[in-house]
Amino acid sequence: MKKSFTVHDLPKTERPRERLKKFGAEALSAQELLAIIIGRGSPKQSVMKIAQELLTTFGSIKAISNATIEQLDAVTGIGPAKAMQIKACFELAKRKNLEPENNQDAYIETPKDVVNIISKELADKTKEHFKIIMLNTRNKVIGVSGISIGTLNASLVHPREVFKAAIDHCSASIILVHNHPSGDPEPSDDDLIMTKRLVDSGKLVGIEVIDHIIIGKNGYYSFKDKKLL
Repeated sequence: MKKSFTVHDLPKTERPRERLKKFGAEALSAQELLAIIIGRGSPKQSVMKIAQELLTTFGSIKAISNATIEQLDAVTGIGPAKAMQIKACFELAKRKNLEPENNQDAYIETPKDVVNIISKELADKTKEHFKIIMLNTRNKVIGVSGISIGTLNASLVHPREVFKAAIDHCSASIILVHNHPSGDPEPSDDDLIMTKRLVDSGKLVGIEVIDHIIIGKNGYYSFKDKKLL
C-alpha cells in the first residue's frame, strides 16, 4: 500500500505550526490555520488534505464557522472530536468582540451604538438568540450576557435569568437584544408581552430596561425609538 502524504513529509520550514511560530498567524493560509486546529490527519488523509476538504465542501471560512457539528462531522477525516474542536474555535472568535474588556470604551447613546456592538454576533444565526447589554450609570458597557437560544417566549426568557446576570455585574441599566432569523425586525406579539414583563420586573429590582432592540437582516427595531418604552 502506498504511504499517504503527511505534514511531516513537508520540509520543516513549510509545516503550518513552524510557519505560524516564525511568521505569525496572519501569514498562514486558511488551509494552514484549519490544519493546525484539526491537529492531525487520518490513516488515509493528511491533515492538510482534510483542511482543504473542509474549504471545498463549505466554500468559505464563514460557511465553515456557521456549520453544525453534524455537518462538520460528515466531512471525510473530521469525525465528532475534530468537529467539536473546530466549532469551539469559531465560537471563541465570535465571542471575543463581546468581552467587556473589548468594549471598555463603548458608550451607548443611540440604538445604532447597540447594533454596532452586537449585530455581527447575531447576523447569521438561524435561531433566535436573546442577550442583554449591561451598562453602568454613565451608559458605559460593562458586559454582554447570553440569556437564551430558541423561539422566544416567556418561559425561555425569564426575568430571573435576565436580572441575575445584571445584578451580578452591578448594572445600573440594561438593553435587551435579540435577532429575528427571518430578517424582519418587526416585533411579534410574544416580543411585546415579553418586553413589558421584563420592564416591569426591572422596576421592581431597580434596574431600568432602557431599550429592546430586535436585529434582522433588513435592519433593526428599537422599542425606545418607537415610544414603546
